[in-house]
Amino acid sequence: MIMKFKYCPICGRELEEKYSWDEGGVPYCSKDDILFFDTPKPCIIVAIINKDKILLLKQSYIYKNSKVLLSGYVTNGETVEETVHREVMEESGLKIKDLKYLGSEYVKNKEIIMLTFMAKYNGGEIKKSSEVEGIEWIKLKNAIYEMDEDEIGKNIVKKVLKEIDNRSVY
Repeated sequence: MIMKFKYCPICGRELEEKYSWDEGGVPYCSKDDILFFDTPKPCIIVAIINKDKILLLKQSYIYKNSKVLLSGYVTNGETVEETVHREVMEESGLKIKDLKYLGSEYVKNKEIIMLTFMAKYNGGEIKKSSEVEGIEWIKLKNAIYEMDEDEIGKNIVKKVLKEIDNRSVY
């Protein structure tokens, strides 16, 4: 086994390999009695729907020529649902409701597990955060054409369109 972690982030002691049932050998700190699993970083991504529109952001540090859905990392101590509401408020100033989980996507090169959601707009005026270059409501049917580089975002938009078609009115 190749151990990604060599030292305990709590006490600094060199980690040893410990057998953990079906996980095999896992980096372990005997002083702190903690296993350090090689796990992806959890991140949320959400499609916010307002009638026939979807909220798209421009963030060139993510994709230079593409708009994206709102996303952010899960913070220790909060649920994934709390993360969605917090990130939406922080990046857009908007409130949402009717949060629905759509599945997950894995981003291998960044070791991120994207937990994907859709939600309805529930009030507020757009207040763009400093980490966002642009933010606007786009016709849902045109969103995929604004998201050239964002394959995960396009997959989510397709799921949202399918969800809305199945319900007839979202």
